[in-house]
Amino acid sequence: MIYIILFLAVLLLAVCATIGRAGHPGLKRLSLWAYAHRGLHGDAVPENSLKAFRKAAAEGYGAELDVHLLADGNLAVIHDSSLKRTAGADAVIEDLTVSELDNYYLEGTLETIPEFSKVLDIFADKAPLIVELKSSGNNHEALCKAACRYLDDYVGEYCIESFDPRCVHWFRKHRPDVLRGQLAENFFKTKNCKFPFHVKFLMSNHLLNFLTLPDFVAYRYSDRNTLFTNICRKLWKIQGVSWTVRSQREFDTAIADGWIPIFENFNP
Repeated sequence: MIYIILFLAVLLLAVCATIGRAGHPGLKRLSLWAYAHRGLHGDAVPENSLKAFRKAAAEGYGAELDVHLLADGNLAVIHDSSLKRTAGADAVIEDLTVSELDNYYLEGTLETIPEFSKVLDIFADKAPLIVELKSSGNNHEALCKAACRYLDDYVGEYCIESFDPRCVHWFRKHRPDVLRGQLAENFFKTKNCKFPFHVKFLMSNHLLNFLTLPDFVAYRYSDRNTLFTNICRKLWKIQGVSWTVRSQREFDTAIADGWIPIFENFNP
């Protein structure tokens, strides 16, 4: 009997830990859009390039993008810290300055790594942005402060999200009005994930939400039907954002289930 009571107590604590902040007024507006993952890329249009973002805005989509903190305190838009995959260069984005970004060409094209401000110019007063904060090491606080320097006076709709709960918590504390989301997935299925077991467990199951109180949880589409993700959405009424949707069938399923879709490789 004692073990049953202990199990139920632990389960109750876990359920309480997944709490978020429901009802942010910005969610209703952002939920009206579909979001092109790293811009509308493909066919010689590199991901996270100005060309991809212009194309997304022109075709009536919002965009999801990734920002990194540069060595000079500015922000660059690119997915990986390493430039090997995206630019074929043996370099790390956090070691560069904004003046060096034009030296790196994306995916063999003439497109270069954009500064965050140039992407904001494309979407201002046009379509909303999902801004993913990509921390490196312990730069989460400096990254969040830099993002605010770009976004505080931005004329346009946006939200922030991050896999790093320290970033989401920073916005809870310092910019509570900003719409914020916790990125997650089933890290036990993620290839080459170096997190220790307890971190994988906590992050996969939203068990740090009580610290960050996210307005939405952004979860990998193929992993979305988990117990604690359903608790977040059904019990606590936290909005779900689904990434990355790669077919019209997946898109329609996500929409029908109430998820905000981030899509790639097709136009819904």
